[in-house]
Amino acid sequence: MGSRQSPDFAGILARISSALDERKIPFMLIGGQAVLVHGEPRLTQDIDVTLGVPPIRLGEILELCESTRLEPLPEQPRTFVQETFVLPADDRATGVRVDFIFSTTPYEAQAIGRAERLSVGGASVPFATPEDLILHKLFAGRARDLEDVRGVVRRKRPEIEWDYLARWGHELAATPGREGLVEQLERLRRGLDP
Repeated sequence: MGSRQSPDFAGILARISSALDERKIPFMLIGGQAVLVHGEPRLTQDIDVTLGVPPIRLGEILELCESTRLEPLPEQPRTFVQETFVLPADDRATGVRVDFIFSTTPYEAQAIGRAERLSVGGASVPFATPEDLILHKLFAGRARDLEDVRGVVRRKRPEIEWDYLARWGHELAATPGREGLVEQLERLRRGLDP
């Protein structure tokens, strides 16, 4: 096994974004890469890509992986994606993990439509807005996610569209186990810990 190259996140993001745009697959970056844009800097070793397509389009994503030098991780990608809606892959040169997340909800479709495109590595890369990043992170609810939310709010508070957060927070709170989402958003709005 050869040694891995140092990660060139800009290059990987540009390669993936260009390939998705060429295939006309709507998408946005969420997770740690979006936190670097909207929140407080932190070490992140992965890339999370929300796709605006259902798992039935997996074949196109597998072709994209081949053309962008990404290695799908599951032995049975179709079965794995059917069960999880996620295709994890590694960049062959660096080992950077890339998760392609298939989405089918109206919320995710409009969040992808709102994504902010930034120039990265010579490509136009769509990142989740601060509001959609906050919603994704609160929905996930892990300690790291809540810390990321606090960082985004500290950095972007004057620009945050609280009415947008409230509207989608109410919708997402209908999901079993996420009933406290509206209260968390209200606490954030008042400057309290979620």
